[in-house]
Amino acid sequence: MNTRQPDGPNPDSPNSVVFDVGRVLVQWDLRHLFAKLIDDHEQLEWFVANVVTAQWHFRADAGETVAALVAERKAEFPEYSALLDAYATRFLETIPGPIAGTHELAGRLAAAGTPLFGLTNFAEEFWAEFRPTQPVFDHFEDILVSGTEKLVKPDHAIYRLAEQRFSREPHELYFIDDSEPNVIAARECGWHAHLFRDAGELEVDLKAHGFLT
Repeated sequence: MNTRQPDGPNPDSPNSVVFDVGRVLVQWDLRHLFAKLIDDHEQLEWFVANVVTAQWHFRADAGETVAALVAERKAEFPEYSALLDAYATRFLETIPGPIAGTHELAGRLAAAGTPLFGLTNFAEEFWAEFRPTQPVFDHFEDILVSGTEKLVKPDHAIYRLAEQRFSREPHELYFIDDSEPNVIAARECGWHAHLFRDAGELEVDLKAHGFLT
């Protein structure tokens, strides 16, 4: 395994980078799919806020099956059965493309010999569809998927599992996530963590930590 050694005299410097996926490496929003299927903007926003809610989708990330969740929602909202079927069968359309610049940064890190890992809240079934579409993950040594493990960020348990899976001590890990609660939890676990806003800010911080020149 190629492991970058900490720079300088500080033994607490991170030597491995852990990427979140959605809204860090790729764009993601349920609206990308449902805007194709619901013409009226107000109806679209109502549907996302009341039917395919963030809290409901999060249950898939936590390990509940998509089929069970869709069946439950169809019972509550039978008039939206076709749209709920689209959630189950057309999920990749919620991910329209990469976040500008982050795939390039991952490639540069890999070229520099930095071990790369992933830690993502993602439904297991959707991950199985999505993973083959993204060559960037070929740079990664391991990716921990919440739906497979039935643990989700920001629960500290998923960070502890990641440490075990990645064979790293907390201080060795530099984590990138767009969610402030997830970043705070990582820091509480002893990880270095960057709250992602854009690739430019991330590049500056990666350089500050000695990962890039």
